Amino acid sequence: MQNILIVGAGNGGYALLKLIEQAEYLQVKGIVDINKDAPGMIYAREHNIQTYSEWKQLLTRNIQIIIDVTGSNDVFTELLANRPETAVLIPGAIANLIVSLLEEKNKYIQIMDSKKKMQELIFNSIEEGMISVNPLGIVNFFNKSASRMTNVRVEDAIGKHVNTVISHSELPRTFETGHVELNQELILESGTKIVTSRYPMINDEGKKIGAFAVFKDITEVVRLAEEITNLTDIQTMLEAIIHSSDDAISVVDEEGKGILINPAYTRITGFSEEEVIGKPATADISEGESIHLKVLQTQKPIRGVNLRVGRQEKDVIVNVAPIIVNNHLKGSVGVIHDMTEIRSLMKELDHARTLIRTLESPYLFEDIHGDSEVIKFAIEQARLAASVPITVFLRGEIGSGKELFAHAIHSESNRKFNKFIRVNCSSLEEHLLERELFGYEESGISYPGLFDAAVSGTLFFDEVGELAKKTQAKLLRVLRESSILRVGGTKPIPVDVRIIAASSLNIEKAMREGTFREDFYFQLNRMPIHVPSLRERKEDIPIIVEHLLVNLNKEYGRNIEGLSKSASESLLLYEWPGNVREIENVMSRTMIFMQSTDRIIEEHHLPKLITVHATEDDDQVIGTLAEQMDEMEKKVLLNALRVCEGNKSQTAKKLNISLRTLYYKLEKYNLA
Repeated sequence: MQNILIVGAGNGGYALLKLIEQAEYLQVKGIVDINKDAPGMIYAREHNIQTYSEWKQLLTRNIQIIIDVTGSNDVFTELLANRPETAVLIPGAIANLIVSLLEEKNKYIQIMDSKKKMQELIFNSIEEGMISVNPLGIVNFFNKSASRMTNVRVEDAIGKHVNTVISHSELPRTFETGHVELNQELILESGTKIVTSRYPMINDEGKKIGAFAVFKDITEVVRLAEEITNLTDIQTMLEAIIHSSDDAISVVDEEGKGILINPAYTRITGFSEEEVIGKPATADISEGESIHLKVLQTQKPIRGVNLRVGRQEKDVIVNVAPIIVNNHLKGSVGVIHDMTEIRSLMKELDHARTLIRTLESPYLFEDIHGDSEVIKFAIEQARLAASVPITVFLRGEIGSGKELFAHAIHSESNRKFNKFIRVNCSSLEEHLLERELFGYEESGISYPGLFDAAVSGTLFFDEVGELAKKTQAKLLRVLRESSILRVGGTKPIPVDVRIIAASSLNIEKAMREGTFREDFYFQLNRMPIHVPSLRERKEDIPIIVEHLLVNLNKEYGRNIEGLSKSASESLLLYEWPGNVREIENVMSRTMIFMQSTDRIIEEHHLPKLITVHATEDDDQVIGTLAEQMDEMEKKVLLNALRVCEGNKSQTAKKLNISLRTLYYKLEKYNLA
């Protein structure tokens, strides 16, 4: 221990006193100044250091070093003449130089500490676990993500042989062979399944100095690593470890300008360091907003954001975390995962799920698209009907979606795992329909019908208003007694079948005209639901079209992204007499005749009938004679159906054509 006497307690003596106090091998025995209020005197009294106004009385003490910081030549000469022979006298100029050097050293240390902390925080914001070893296999780096995945504390890992931390680690072999091992699967003692890549570490002279591994948890959702402490030698290893990541890493400063990227970032985005470093964080984004800037604004991490980045507009998922040092924001670090292949697989999975659902149940309430009040009210009524075993009567125009509602009610009822059978009441003659429904007995043999096939399920009677009164009477008995009587049979057979009926006719008018039984109507009408026409909910057209495009793109292998403004306006101006069924037909025909390179449906792509109605000027659109004749025939059919209130038999008679011809033409123009 060296005893020191400081002569002079001004700013120089004060600074020197503070620095010497931090040294373990130096001890200040006293400080001398005639001014008791000098900075050094005040500091000495506060820290129990002896103060004096005269130095001569101290020379007899055990003093090894005397430092003169008075700046007076006379004082220095007198000290030199009276100092003990064993004491070293340091003049003020040299003392000031020492002070300056020590201050510069402290500043440099602070700068290095700040850089080290910045590097540590950047490094530890990465989600991958990282571990490195020296040539002897001793762990000299172990980050928090590695600690989390292995359940081994950082302080317990540092300084231990790697095989005591991760028993199956192959890092010693990587060091010995010098070979890189990529994407190796491994199960840790903690039960965590990881994919790891191992690399030898080689210095500039080509000498192996260790090995390190980067590994990712593939058993749980990816998350960013948080700050950890007690890491050493990060500065020399940081670049190599960051460059080893298969995920792109991007770091920006507090102003949102790029300061670091890795090769994976360049591979995914196509941008080099020259195009990113020093540039705004938005430089690499082709679609979406910068998550770096959001994190800098909120100082909170953001995970799992979908973006498109780079020249190839790759789909990625971005995780970004702020870099905070001593409660001050220094920037943010982002990890970018290329999701192009994963999204492709997800689309295939969604398509497979859709196919599976189609096999199980064709439609659900989620397949009824729209946000208008009328459709939401109809869906609410239908959900209520699905929850109770009651007969449902769906009313609405042709093509408005009555069958879709029937399917949805069945799919949400407790009968959803049993059959749903549709019966077209207008497609068969009366005697054939009864045999089809109830079955028949012949020569002592009983042949089952649709009621037998639909046991514990649902029978959907479409266009029930077309039924003959005799058939209505038989169905009335089924509704009242839950039993059927086969054609030609005499014994009632109990059945457990739910009935959903639908009609586009004016049933009340049919009752007044005597073609529809009142008792049958009241039995059917226990739960009436009005399915609104498309004219009643035109605000739903954009939503319906959006979902149609998704399905038709899959069906036709197209990539139509949407409609132009003029095309959308044309759809909204058209009256849609064929309702949802007609708009499905229009969109399907439109996409079939578009070029494979088209991405947007323009007004000229739409059928002429739509644009004619939109412009209200038939003379502006001239098609071939056959096209105009078809459009006119369609109008005549629609008008006749309206006049006859959907009754196909009456429509055929009014047009003086056979019922079979009418059905053919309805199918031709998608009005069936």
